[in-house]
Amino acid sequence: MKALITALALALLCAAAAPVHAQFETATVVGSVKDNSGAVIGDATVTLTNTATGVTLTKKSDTNGIFEFTTVRIGTYLLTAEKAGFSVAVADNIPVTVGARQRVELTMQVGQITERVEVTAATTRLETDTSQRGQVITGDQTVALPLNGRDYSSLALLTTGVRQSAIGTGGFTPREGSFNVNGLRSTFNNFLIDGVDNNAYGTSNQGFSNQVMQPAPDAVAEFKVVTNNMSAEYGRSAGATINVAYKSGTNQFHGAGWEFNRDTRFNATGFFRPASGVKPPLERNQFGGVLGGPILRNKAFFFGDYEAFRQTRELVAPSTIPTLAQRGGVVTVDVRNPVTGATIPAGTPIPLTAFASKVLSGLPAPTTAGTANNYVTLQQFKNTTDKTGGKVDVQATSRLAFSGRFGYRDVDITDQPPLPLPSGGAGNGLTYVTNKQAAFGATYLPTNTSLLEFRFAWSHTVGGKNPPALGSASALETYGIAGLPT
Repeated sequence: MKALITALALALLCAAAAPVHAQFETATVVGSVKDNSGAVIGDATVTLTNTATGVTLTKKSDTNGIFEFTTVRIGTYLLTAEKAGFSVAVADNIPVTVGARQRVELTMQVGQITERVEVTAATTRLETDTSQRGQVITGDQTVALPLNGRDYSSLALLTTGVRQSAIGTGGFTPREGSFNVNGLRSTFNNFLIDGVDNNAYGTSNQGFSNQVMQPAPDAVAEFKVVTNNMSAEYGRSAGATINVAYKSGTNQFHGAGWEFNRDTRFNATGFFRPASGVKPPLERNQFGGVLGGPILRNKAFFFGDYEAFRQTRELVAPSTIPTLAQRGGVVTVDVRNPVTGATIPAGTPIPLTAFASKVLSGLPAPTTAGTANNYVTLQQFKNTTDKTGGKVDVQATSRLAFSGRFGYRDVDITDQPPLPLPSGGAGNGLTYVTNKQAAFGATYLPTNTSLLEFRFAWSHTVGGKNPPALGSASALETYGIAGLPT
């Protein structure tokens, strides 16, 4: 505890001693105020207003006419500059994106403060104040672009240098958020959500995701994939930083609902048709909704989301198993006993141990003739996922803001084995995972040139796998094999 108090004290001293430029999912708006001749205007009152929430921030330009707003939440803004003897300079529709340093130049004209001068071409899409390279994916894009399974992270593939990882494509339940950036492993990427760690550090595929929380596309305000020359504030990432801004409420109530359905009747049969001729079933239903709005206009806002995923899928799974004759020890070729050297002619039953007889008798009967791919079944895969989240933002004063978020995700994935028990039963069986995450943030501006920002996050994961044979008799009891877990 003493060490923790010392660390917090040092952090407070460092924050008060010098300006801090870390911004995470927020942004910075910087610029200067000048007159028509290009001379700088100091001590001008510069006001930045979020057009959706009405939250305003106010700064004074310094002696060089420069102003800077830090920790600005993403959105569209109105920027004004006022000073006695000059008309008001206005820059409207300023887009502020996640992690950006947006520069806006304001020009004031001599006149009355009641006059307004609209500043056009004041903002530029080119960020000249940062060296990092990446791409911003907007909230509109995450909702409008087609996503199989509605994983927002798939849109990271739109960024240069990003490709789908092999572990993100293999198997019937691919790993979400798995991609290689600039040729590096997928585990070298860094996922952030609202400025806090969102990496799933499990070394197995329990949860089948590189993230703890996977917000629905409708709950993502926007995210940025930073692939090169990233700022030191991100840290730890040799690959890419995927910086997600969770949506916030505004002064207007907004909601949305959705349902995406896939039905067997609308699917093609596929190349591998089961012996019965029946089309392999695929039933998928993905539905949910979001709602956001004001708690107190211009001050406090809420946003919440929920999404459910229900899928039952069956795939043709061929296996090669011994024929009924082979299970009795009868094969069609001569067999040489490697111990005694004796040869057993074809068609003569081979003596079987009790263990071999036990294993062979536990296999299902072949579904087709022949010795290869002679057992075909429809292997079933089921996925039941529920995830929800909520966020509250409070602008207590022009210098103090709070935010809090909670997320929950519960997954149950059942993989039927290609061969049934007792001699079959391979595979994951039931994979279960429950994720919880709570995050809190506070931003305080003691002066115009200093910033104190606090972030705290707690993530909790419970995951595991129950193989198909779990709960059945032990290997010692069934087959006489000692030394295996019971």
